[in-house]
Amino acid sequence: MKIAIYNARSYDKQYFDRYNRQFGHELHYIDAHLDADTVILSEGAPVVCVFVNDPVPEPLLKKMRDQGTRMLALRSAGFNHVDIRAANELDILVANVPGYSPFAVAEHAVAMILCLIRRIVRAHARVREGNFSLDGLMGFDLHGKTVGVVGTGKIGSVFTRIMHGFGCQLLGVDPVENRNCRDLGLQYVSLPTLCRHSDIISLHCPLLPETQYLIDDTAIAEMRDGVCLINTSRGAVIDTAAVIRALKSGKIGYLGLDVYEEEEDLFFEDRSNTVLGDDVFARLLTFNNVIITGHQGYFTREAITNIAKCTLANVAEFEQSGQCVNQLLAP
Repeated sequence: MKIAIYNARSYDKQYFDRYNRQFGHELHYIDAHLDADTVILSEGAPVVCVFVNDPVPEPLLKKMRDQGTRMLALRSAGFNHVDIRAANELDILVANVPGYSPFAVAEHAVAMILCLIRRIVRAHARVREGNFSLDGLMGFDLHGKTVGVVGTGKIGSVFTRIMHGFGCQLLGVDPVENRNCRDLGLQYVSLPTLCRHSDIISLHCPLLPETQYLIDDTAIAEMRDGVCLINTSRGAVIDTAAVIRALKSGKIGYLGLDVYEEEEDLFFEDRSNTVLGDDVFARLLTFNNVIITGHQGYFTREAITNIAKCTLANVAEFEQSGQCVNQLLAP
């Protein structure tokens, strides 16, 4: 089956080519993002494949349908960048990769915590300049601290297990309680209670209408002074302006971000020779207690392998049956 793969990076091509040998799909790589100007490049392809930074609104879906697209294959678990309801109405099947590697993202969140609370980045920069002073580098033990986990699905449950291994007290927020997390001693509470009692808060929830700007001025006001906040889920789960105010006041003592609300116009490209036009993002970069990575939490060999395998298998299942076990339906 012909698949038009947009925003294809070198690593995408490497892994898709390797695992396509068992499927025999016709892979057509397109370096550009999918948008109104580039959609014509996939004309005649029954399957279009995109990543999280390619928004697919209704007008684009209509154009794709008119060009012969019958399936939209997502190289991601997240799907808030796609108008699922419109796709369903247009009879375009949308399938995602629901669990490519919860370990990758959970471990990245832990890495950010350790880098922040032990001031690893600053320490490394000092040593490179021959400065071996420890002044200003004092951290704190994770053992015995209270960690709040917002979202205890696949990624959140792995993160919970890791934090349990550090000897942390665990609080959680999720409308659906996870028995495995409860067995590790995690106590489910309300978001305000979690904010009041957590030394570290890590976000692992999907972006839904009810989770957009979940971390706002109200939630931040409930947090402990100097809290460590980590977001590896979706950028719009936090109100960035509110977070910047909290950084300035010292309410947030440490911030680790792998996602950003406006990342689709920023991440996954080399912009080192350009001036950043995003003033909010530029402001975040001025804080020495902030670590930002460019949506690389998922980026491990294991995860990219699973993404390639599952995406190709989704297409094969659709080709054979017209259905897919990972099909997404609007609520």
